[in-house]
Amino acid sequence: MAKRQKNLSADAPLRHADHKRPISRRDFLAQGFLTGLGAVTAPSLFGLFANPRQANAALSSDLELLKTSCGVTVQGAGKIPFICFDLAGGANILGSNALVGRQGGQLDYLTTAGYSKMGIPGDMIPSIINPATDLSDFTNSDLGLSFHSDSAFLRGILERVSVATAANVNGAVIPARSDNDTGNNPHNPLYAINRAGADGELLTLIGSRNTDSGGNSVAPPNMVDAALRPTKVDRPSDVTGLVDTGKLVGLLNQADAVAVMESIQRISSMKLGQVDTKVTTDEIIKDLVNCGYVKSADLIDRYGNPAALDPMLDLDIVGPIFSLDELENDREFSKTASVMKLVLNGYAGAGTITMGGYDYHTGNRAVGEIRDLRAGRCMGACLEYAARLNMPLMIYVFSDGSVSSNGTLDNSVEGRGKGVWTSDNSSTAGSFFLVYNPGGRPMLLGGTPEAQALHQQIGYFRSDGSVETASSPAANNVNLLVETVALNYMALHGEQGNFASLFPGHGLGNASLMDSLTAFSPIVSSNI
Repeated sequence: MAKRQKNLSADAPLRHADHKRPISRRDFLAQGFLTGLGAVTAPSLFGLFANPRQANAALSSDLELLKTSCGVTVQGAGKIPFICFDLAGGANILGSNALVGRQGGQLDYLTTAGYSKMGIPGDMIPSIINPATDLSDFTNSDLGLSFHSDSAFLRGILERVSVATAANVNGAVIPARSDNDTGNNPHNPLYAINRAGADGELLTLIGSRNTDSGGNSVAPPNMVDAALRPTKVDRPSDVTGLVDTGKLVGLLNQADAVAVMESIQRISSMKLGQVDTKVTTDEIIKDLVNCGYVKSADLIDRYGNPAALDPMLDLDIVGPIFSLDELENDREFSKTASVMKLVLNGYAGAGTITMGGYDYHTGNRAVGEIRDLRAGRCMGACLEYAARLNMPLMIYVFSDGSVSSNGTLDNSVEGRGKGVWTSDNSSTAGSFFLVYNPGGRPMLLGGTPEAQALHQQIGYFRSDGSVETASSPAANNVNLLVETVALNYMALHGEQGNFASLFPGHGLGNASLMDSLTAFSPIVSSNI
């Protein structure tokens, strides 16, 4: 008799007889023995406060002028917030989740055998009438991008977003092979997104692991800037620990504390004007001392209220998006809340959320469905939080490799009658991104529906359910996949014309080819 498969919880580690015993941190993360963390980095002293998305409370007019001379400015990067999801281990992303098709786009359907390889049984393929409803309802385009209607990612996203939020989302898929079960794929785009202009008020980049990329997969080596290396944050308390306003706020209320620091600055400035430090750099020393008080006053003014940074005190997060119980008892939810709080409020320019345990070819389908559903909930949380803050957002989802099915079905409740994941398979791999625009659904390039379909799917699959490696520069080169993501991020700002100068020696071809690799018209035309 066949041995009954045991469904695993969303956090249970995965043990594979055909895999070597895990020995590295990446092995442990991919198989779910370690959870992903959340992280932030601190830039230089004079760059700590530089993003227009966080409004300043008014200090005295003279100090407002001093803030500018002291490097405390309100002129920041003004770029679209960016969050990527690094699903460690080789997750199913295309086919059973975001749909992928042949040369004509997502809805240029594959063969039945091709869909079976991607975990979709013959009675659920998107090209047929649903025998249960007598409708063609195996395709869902509520988010603009087409998903399989029973996609776990989609179900999770739609749990967290409102109908109005979903109506302002669109996306694109990128068929692209990458190696299985390794963090050595140069998948992570954060440094490229920073090179395109993303920056934050407190942090430049944030990530979920203490690595050079901030995630499980590495970043392209030629893009890494050691000065921007992410530092991890693991829980909301680490977010609030980013800024220390000292004991003065505890002794006085926030407004009084600011007034005290203003007074100290004025007295200090007056005294310094009467003193000769006897040092050749007298002017610099006085400036540093004076600016220290200016920056302290500004620090208290902006962050003296604990609610300014704490995700657990944010009423746009706790209640409408995550319950208090979810945040206290699910590390993936609390991590997601922490990262999205920092990025979407402009405290950080871009961030990675790494989720472990996506090497889920466990001989059933249920384990993968459970984990994909939770990842979808985290994606949806980011989109809904963006909507509540009236901020645009780009989220990007990738994994190291992928999985395939041999056609055997898992008819358990969680398996949902879909194909069992039986092995790693890089030929079924790919990524996708979603864009939220408060002003309305992002518009695909192209003057006809047929042309728009080609911009919504950058590259294509063969009919047998595998990546056509000649279909785009990104299809068989992970470095160029990162460049493609960066190009699309820049295009959302109308800045794709600057791509060649920012990425000299890039591999995306001439301007005409780069146009074919771009999904959307700009959604912002100036600093936000």
